Amino acid sequence: MEFLTENRIPIGGWAKAFVDWLTTNFELFFDQLANLLSGIISVLLYILQTPHPLIVIVIVTALAWWFRRSIGIAAFTCLGLLLIVNQGYWQETTETLALVLAASFVSMAVGVPLGIVAARRAWVYSIMRPILDLMQTIPTFVYLIPALILFGLGMVPGLIATVIFAIPAPIRLTRLGIISTPPSLVEAAESFGATPWQVLRKVEIPFAMPQIMAGLTQTIMLSLSMVVIAALVGADGLGVPVLRALNTVNIARGFESGLCIVILAIVLDRLFRTSDEGEGA
Repeated sequence: MEFLTENRIPIGGWAKAFVDWLTTNFELFFDQLANLLSGIISVLLYILQTPHPLIVIVIVTALAWWFRRSIGIAAFTCLGLLLIVNQGYWQETTETLALVLAASFVSMAVGVPLGIVAARRAWVYSIMRPILDLMQTIPTFVYLIPALILFGLGMVPGLIATVIFAIPAPIRLTRLGIISTPPSLVEAAESFGATPWQVLRKVEIPFAMPQIMAGLTQTIMLSLSMVVIAALVGADGLGVPVLRALNTVNIARGFESGLCIVILAIVLDRLFRTSDEGEGA
């Protein structure tokens, strides 16, 4: 045992050296990436915070009705958002919503193409699978540290950590949807002279769309679960009052901000869910 403990493999040192190498050689790249992601969040915040809250609530309620065609969901959306305004957490809610939407956009923009590639090339997925397992199981605080070093305090490291945590869902579900396409449909398309791109665009992606949308819903829920953790690296939103309530043992404030997170999660889930089950709830 002494031999093992005295000759420890310097895994932590290797990780630190790798992050130092990234910081030294790719500082410009990470700065540009941070500016891009910060710009996306700023645009979303401008859209959500510039109009009067009641105007945003009316628009979101109309979208809920348009997407789901359910009076119950539209009424819950309207009343839930009005309750958030009543409790005084509208600004924090819009900041959280901007972070979740940005993280979901990045996760889907990267995850769906990777899922398609993984479905088309089995050897690619065999390489990706342990990486995806690591991303889903490694404690979030482990990669918050290098994210903080590479991007500094603010919304961007919270966004990066959220994407790392959430992106395995769209990759796995997109791959599942593509490989679940009945071979008879693919063979029929190929027999009519369809190219691989046409088969993908007109057969496989439409068939996989329910799984892709399920990946979007999972991404949104996973992003919301990162709200409090993202606040630890300076990300604004509902995670900030939750952390302050925890530090001061303020039960009232913690319950209020937690309820706002729950309302936002239910509204987003009802908007983007693919199943009609339980829509009247």
